[in-house]
Amino acid sequence: MSLPRIAVDAMGGDEGVRVMVEGAALARRDHDKFKFLLVGDGKRIEAALANHPNLRAASEILHCDDVVGGDELPSKAIRRAKTTSMGLAVNAVKTGDAGAAVSAGNTGALMAMSKLALRTMPGIDRPALAAIMPTLQAHDVVMLDLGANTEADARNLVQYAVMGAAYSRIVNGFERPVVRLLNIGTEEIKGTEELRDAAAMLIAASADGGLALQFDGFVESDKINRGETHVVVTDGFSGNIALKAIEGSARFVTDLLRQAFTSSLRSKIGFLVSRPATELLKHHLDPNNHNGAVFLGLNGVVVKSHGSANAKGVAHAVAVTARLLENKLTQRIAEDLARLGEKALGRNGRPPAAAPQASEGDSEATA
Repeated sequence: MSLPRIAVDAMGGDEGVRVMVEGAALARRDHDKFKFLLVGDGKRIEAALANHPNLRAASEILHCDDVVGGDELPSKAIRRAKTTSMGLAVNAVKTGDAGAAVSAGNTGALMAMSKLALRTMPGIDRPALAAIMPTLQAHDVVMLDLGANTEADARNLVQYAVMGAAYSRIVNGFERPVVRLLNIGTEEIKGTEELRDAAAMLIAASADGGLALQFDGFVESDKINRGETHVVVTDGFSGNIALKAIEGSARFVTDLLRQAFTSSLRSKIGFLVSRPATELLKHHLDPNNHNGAVFLGLNGVVVKSHGSANAKGVAHAVAVTARLLENKLTQRIAEDLARLGEKALGRNGRPPAAAPQASEGDSEATA
């Protein structure tokens, strides 16, 4: 049985067609069983494919010359879903012409179009945006939600945990990923009521070992990249702030090292001596090596590539997409949700048992 093909929004991203096509060609080297639907300006795509005959032989072009703008409002973009490269790529998943879609375009528009066209899976109230980030260990950490929803109740957080664990099993190979909720402290009394309720639900759901995850309480933001946690779960508002703080810190360290190594002749000599170590650091912090955020919880796979990603970054996003299709992500999530059941989730998003409450006078009990 042939694998479902991948629809690529060839017009998205800062550099558009050339980088998207080159990235798809690079990814196909390791995933040569996949075919592609390249959506966008047909002439430009054909010109780019001239340098990649292997991809050309496995691709079909769907022409359109309308593109979603980088700063376009999602509400406006949705009205042009039937004429834009992004909208047509997502619609290909809806109609079954493709198994997944990849775009480097406007994140808000992509989220809105994907949710409207594909709808959420049974048992999922809201989709979540998940991404992988580097750690001090050999594996990456999965984090969600990173901005699909600014707010999340306890029930949403539990669903995010289930989806994030399924994603981690595919991209990192863990049979039972360690899942923690992002909080201002690790004590049971810390955090919002939603966090404490979600913790109680996950404890109850994990008690019999039926879920393919290990819930281990809370984690603070300074421990996200330590590698001790495999999946970090939070609401989209906090997650987006944490993600940008981590990305900013990585750029700060990189720029600081660059300044230090060029400040004097002695520093330049020191750079030559330490170059192997700095190259390893550069590779580890390069966002292109971790590119590809996934909208989890939809009836189909949609992957968001960073707009500034180079061909290597796009290739990573396409490769992530291929692995999710190969390992049947949506089916795994559905199976895990079935194991979770309404009993574990509780009614109206409340835990089946009372969650730990903050002691009187504890000023840090809520975020």
